[in-house]
Amino acid sequence: MKFSRALLSILLLSILCGATGCGRKGGGQTAGTTGDYVTGTPLPERREGSSFFGGNVEHGQFQPIYFDFDSQTVRSSESGKIQQIAEFMKGGSAQIIIAGFTDERGTAEYNRGLGDRRAGAVREDLISQGVDGSRIQTVSFGLEMPADPGHNESAWAKNRRAEIGVIK
Repeated sequence: MKFSRALLSILLLSILCGATGCGRKGGGQTAGTTGDYVTGTPLPERREGSSFFGGNVEHGQFQPIYFDFDSQTVRSSESGKIQQIAEFMKGGSAQIIIAGFTDERGTAEYNRGLGDRRAGAVREDLISQGVDGSRIQTVSFGLEMPADPGHNESAWAKNRRAEIGVIK
């Protein structure tokens, strides 16, 4: 059986996309999905009108959670920040949006996925501390909207983060 190079490429791309879900927007944790692709914990429906940078979301109540290069693993040094968010969430009925960000290295698509995984990792840590997952939304901005516009390690370290917005 003789395959042309183009047909073989299309077949390989189809197999890879099926295995990795590359056709899904936002890595599987955006509005309209039924659950977290890592643990199966259901994601809440998006609240109408809630946007991370919209007027109905309060910023700055919690410090950003920082990540190592190319990692979605929450650093042990950041666990106190997550514990503070968990205590706030368990003490009331607030809803939050966790936004994941990356530094400028890598493709826009890869960084959107990494930002999504970072937001998801923070969400999972909060759930493991007893926070109701239905009150936590996630979004990824990838390399967009850097905290520091510089092009060096100092800037990149500030940009590899998850930020918390409290929905009013």
